[in-house]
Amino acid sequence: MKKREFLKSGSMVAAGLLIQPLWASGLSAREASRFAILPGADGFTLPDLGYAFNALLPSIDAMTMEIHHDKHHAGYVKNLNAAVTGSAFVGMSLEEIMAKVAATDTAVRNNGGGHYNHSLFWKAMSPTGGGMPEGKLAKAIDKSFGSFEEFKTQFSKAAGTVFGSGWAWLKSNPKGELSIISTPNQDNPLMVNIVQDAGYPILGLDVWEHAYYLNYQNKRADYIAAFFNVIDWKEASERYKAATSK
Repeated sequence: MKKREFLKSGSMVAAGLLIQPLWASGLSAREASRFAILPGADGFTLPDLGYAFNALLPSIDAMTMEIHHDKHHAGYVKNLNAAVTGSAFVGMSLEEIMAKVAATDTAVRNNGGGHYNHSLFWKAMSPTGGGMPEGKLAKAIDKSFGSFEEFKTQFSKAAGTVFGSGWAWLKSNPKGELSIISTPNQDNPLMVNIVQDAGYPILGLDVWEHAYYLNYQNKRADYIAAFFNVIDWKEASERYKAATSK
């Protein structure tokens, strides 16, 4: 679904803040979605990984995780708070910011995207991850791609062919139809004013070199293959359920 069709579908609320199925009846998006990233009194904060830096070995090494989380992600949070201060984005959830940000909002776009993308990325992985999805998400993958193996092939290709730095995404439209896209830098599918094929992110893979270079050097394909060993399909399934519930 292209951006214009997506916005006209009625599945983005008001000015396009979030996919409507994320709302439960009578609740705001902030109350209904456990995935919402909200600012505190002092702005946005760096989330915990939820597991030790070495917990994803041998797929992802501890030093990469520590630097990636404590330096890179922390930098995005710090710079986002500075960029939002005094702007029209003050007080918005991160998802609202993503849906409203324009290409000209450079600092908010880059750092807000960095914060959102990495917050999703840490939860997309688990020390007990790997295997295959089950239930509703598994059926949707089979329907959209033909099989899990075909999905894996297409997702790996999207990640492997990102030129320079960026992300590969599995996303859903409001009908629950899945597709794969890649985005440059820190863009993501929630950025309806920027990304041509918008949607709700179900799974994202960071293919910036800092995400893998210490362990894999220039072997991005090996890093992509290793990612499948740590994917938390339960988390992805919950995201898909939230994106498609009515």
